[in-house]
Amino acid sequence: MKLLTFKGGTHPNDHKETTQNIPIKELAPSKIMVYPMSQHIGAPCNPVVAVGDDVVMGQLLGESTAFVSAPVHSTVSGKVVAIEKRPHPNGTKVMSVVVENDFEDRKAEYIKEYNDALTLSASEKLELVKQVGIVGHGGATFPTHIKLSPPPDKKIDCCIINGAECEPYLTSDYRVMLETPEDVFEGIKEIMAILGIEKAYIGIENNKPEAINVMKKVATNYSGIEVCALKTKYPQGSEKHLIKAITGREVPSGKLPADVGVVVDNIDTCTAICHAIKYRQPVFTRVVTVSGLGVKNPGNYKVRLGTSFADIFAAAGIDEAITAKVIMGGPMMGTSQPNLDAVAIKGTSALLALTKEEISLDEEIACTRCGKCVSKCPMGLMPVQLNSFAKIGDMDTCLKYDIMDCIECGVCSFTCPSANHITQRIKLAKRKIAANRKK
Repeated sequence: MKLLTFKGGTHPNDHKETTQNIPIKELAPSKIMVYPMSQHIGAPCNPVVAVGDDVVMGQLLGESTAFVSAPVHSTVSGKVVAIEKRPHPNGTKVMSVVVENDFEDRKAEYIKEYNDALTLSASEKLELVKQVGIVGHGGATFPTHIKLSPPPDKKIDCCIINGAECEPYLTSDYRVMLETPEDVFEGIKEIMAILGIEKAYIGIENNKPEAINVMKKVATNYSGIEVCALKTKYPQGSEKHLIKAITGREVPSGKLPADVGVVVDNIDTCTAICHAIKYRQPVFTRVVTVSGLGVKNPGNYKVRLGTSFADIFAAAGIDEAITAKVIMGGPMMGTSQPNLDAVAIKGTSALLALTKEEISLDEEIACTRCGKCVSKCPMGLMPVQLNSFAKIGDMDTCLKYDIMDCIECGVCSFTCPSANHITQRIKLAKRKIAANRKK
């Protein structure tokens, strides 16, 4: 069977053998749980509890009236001991609700099994997704209820579920597909019901043959859901490239998947939607791949949101003596962590403790104009030019070279023989352009 793919991209060593065959293990939450009010793209939430309040699992801690936002809930029971700025995985400090865990796991009364999925309307299901605060679990953290309510003029005819997991090291979605595939399919069924569509695709790279087989077997019990084998190539999991590979449709510059009739969601997001409809349950946990040569017990861990990175690594066994860099997410698009003070949030797909052997320490030298970044760019851009003009601060020329179309995948930096920090310069330039536009 022909494998679906896209033009460009690269083939980094995936390092998935370290954790792909290790079943998901549940970790105990921290004694002090921290809930950043910003765990999503969009406006941060405002705390709705006060210091001294007793809270239960599923209790609302933060909400916002902004259109693009997602509420934050407690994942443990206990007492609110502080509302203050705390370290966030993005490197800043954000307003957070701090809860002292009583380890009793008392749940909100509304969280129980419901059997009304067939009688709920699409709008009622969408409202549940909104109320429990589901966001994209692939790392982008865009509020899911907005993605599932496209403008009336955007006719959606299919959804694509991203099971590619193309970032090196990451195997959390892979284990979810193997261990709880029914929850994934039930979530997809609810997405289809909300959107009013009859077709869904699950894209899985062919370096995960067991997942493809499991998902294809389960798919026989569901109408309209097709499993597609994708060529293993980074960044196969990018929305626009998934759409191109599976449907042949091309998302135009400056447009969104909805403009070509498609909605894209992540594997674990589907699980969260299943639990939202079936139990009215907010996202309490997510599966996190903990890997890298600096980890003594690498694996896939079910982690309560709000658990500190320090406690996660303590359970997995970090060797700080040989760890040169800690990253939240994958090595291509993840965020480097200055310390272990931050906590697991909705977008925490992985925690990597990488040694010097696993990271590039090459010094940047002059660009040789070899063209590798151009031939490998999955967006068809000219990274060599963007690098040059971003370096001298020429934002106008960067815009002429379509810098805003860059998906910041890191392919250009990865393939550059001169070790130029191309992606980082493009990121900074894009942020400067966005800041100038706000002014």
